[in-house]
Amino acid sequence: MATINFGGVEEKVVTREEFSLEKAREVMKDETIAVIGYGVQGPGQSLNLKDNGFNVIVGQRKASKTWDKAIADGWVPGETLFEIEEALDRATVIQYLLSDAGQIAVWPTVQKYLKPGKALYFSHGFGITYKERTNIVPPKDVDVILVAPKGSGTSLRRMFLEGRGLNSSYAIFQDATGKAFDRVVALGIGVGSGYLFETTFKREVYSDLTGERGTLMGCIQGIFAAQYDTLRENGHTPSEAFNETVEELTQSLMPLVAENGMDWMYANTSTTAQRGALDWWKPFRDATKPVFEKLYKEVAAGNEAQRSIDSNSQDDYRVKLDAELKELRESEMWRAGTAVRKLRPENN
Repeated sequence: MATINFGGVEEKVVTREEFSLEKAREVMKDETIAVIGYGVQGPGQSLNLKDNGFNVIVGQRKASKTWDKAIADGWVPGETLFEIEEALDRATVIQYLLSDAGQIAVWPTVQKYLKPGKALYFSHGFGITYKERTNIVPPKDVDVILVAPKGSGTSLRRMFLEGRGLNSSYAIFQDATGKAFDRVVALGIGVGSGYLFETTFKREVYSDLTGERGTLMGCIQGIFAAQYDTLRENGHTPSEAFNETVEELTQSLMPLVAENGMDWMYANTSTTAQRGALDWWKPFRDATKPVFEKLYKEVAAGNEAQRSIDSNSQDDYRVKLDAELKELRESEMWRAGTAVRKLRPENN
C-alpha cells in the first residue's frame, strides 16, 4: 500500500503496480464469486472479473429481463448463471449488487447463506451504514467489504475494454477471517479499478449520495436548466442555447479538465473566457455552498436514505420513474440535445 499526498493530505492508495492482477488471481484462486444483481454494476463487474480470469457466477431471477441480458452477455444457465439461492450457496464471496431497495427485499434470503468465512461484498455503503433502516446486519463470522467504482458499471466496462481503469474506493467493515484486506483489494483490481483509495462504508455513502444529488447529476442538471432557460428567454435559439450550455462543456472543455485540471482548461481557452471564469466562479460557489451544506446534513441525518427507501420500495416506482425521466427527456433543452447529437460528425 502506498501513501500519496493529495494537496497536503496523505491518503492510502493501492495501485495495480504494487498489487498486480497476477497477485489478485492468486489471492482469489480458490474462491467462487457470485454476483447477485445484474442491473447497474453487475454486468460490468462480473464481465471484467471473468475476463480477468476469476471464477465468477451470476445469480439472478429466472424469467426476468436481467436473466435474459445475462444470457446475451455470455453467461450460461446451469454453468455460470443460476437462480439467486443456488448462486448464494455456491459462493465463497457474495457480491451484493442489487439496488438499495432490492438489497433490503432480498436480505432475508442472503442471510441464510452467509456461512462462516464467506465474504459479503458491497459497492455502496448504504445498506450497512443505514442498517437501522435497512435491517441489513451481517453475522460476525463473515468478512464485510466494499469496492465502489467511481462511475457507472457501463463506464467501468467500457474503460476496461479500452485498457483503462476506473478509480474505486475500498473499505473493510468487518474482518472475520484475517484476509479481508487481500480479498477486497484483489476484487478491486479484478473488477478493473485504476487505483483504489481507502474509505469507510459511512464516508462512501455520505460522499456518494451528496455527489449524485450534487455536481454529478442533480446540481449539474439544475445549472444546465437555469442557463439554458436564461438564454432562451433572451432570444437565443435552442441550438445556440444547448451548444453554449451543454455541448461545449461535455465535448470540449471537460476532456481538458480530465486531462490536466481546471487551470489547464482555463489556460487553453481565450483570454476573455479566462477572465470571466475567474471572476464568476466564486459567486457561483458562494451561491451554491448553502445548498450543498443543507444537502450534506440531509444525507448525514438519514433523510435522503429514507426518501430513497420509501420511494424505491413502492410497487409503482418504475412507472413514476419513467414518467419523471420522460418529462426530462421531452424538455426543450434535451430535445435540442438529441438534435445536436445527430449533427455530430461521427453520426453523419
